[in-house]
Amino acid sequence: MSLAHSSVADTASNGGTNADRAYEIVRERLVMLDIRPGEPINDDRLAEELGFGRTPVREALKRLERERLVIAYPRRGTFATAVDMTDLADISEIRKQLEPTAAARAARTASQDARARLSALADEIAEIDDSEDPRDVLRKDVRVHREIYRASGNPHLEDILVSLDAHATRIWCLFLDRLPDVAAHVREHVALLRAIVDGDGDTASALTLEHVAGFEQAIRDLL
Repeated sequence: MSLAHSSVADTASNGGTNADRAYEIVRERLVMLDIRPGEPINDDRLAEELGFGRTPVREALKRLERERLVIAYPRRGTFATAVDMTDLADISEIRKQLEPTAAARAARTASQDARARLSALADEIAEIDDSEDPRDVLRKDVRVHREIYRASGNPHLEDILVSLDAHATRIWCLFLDRLPDVAAHVREHVALLRAIVDGDGDTASALTLEHVAGFEQAIRDLL
């Protein structure tokens, strides 16, 4: 199944407008660098490919522009934003403060349904094999982060962290073929997820800080 079709199926199951669906599909392509930094985005062609009208696609692109994933220039068109490595320190500074907060809050306040989802995800992550496609592994990393943000129960915190994680993932994708032990990095989430499920906020916070710092250091080691 193609990325577009699988994403449409996923978002359709969650309801939402065509603009929401277009947003989710294009956002994933931008985050995973399927749409390369600096690449032009033709909204007419995209609308035809996705099977949506031009209006939902344009609404989606406006939303993505607010998230700094695309940029529109008058008379030139819309382009995927560049991945600026000078953003790494700024992104990491904020994530080091907010990610542990989200994890600790999830440990304290997550619903039983949320804990069940996190527990099942921990089991899935534990089974990641070193031979698995790094891009598929990275998609699981994104899922873990988004589930933790969601479980925190603070929609404002969730929105901020989803946006930051998107930009961090774009940086990660740039170096994916050079990064060692991507699977091991993502498997680190098992202990974190289980700490949240067990209601251990201190451990969840500490493991999250360690994970975010490890991401930054792994990238810096390649620069």
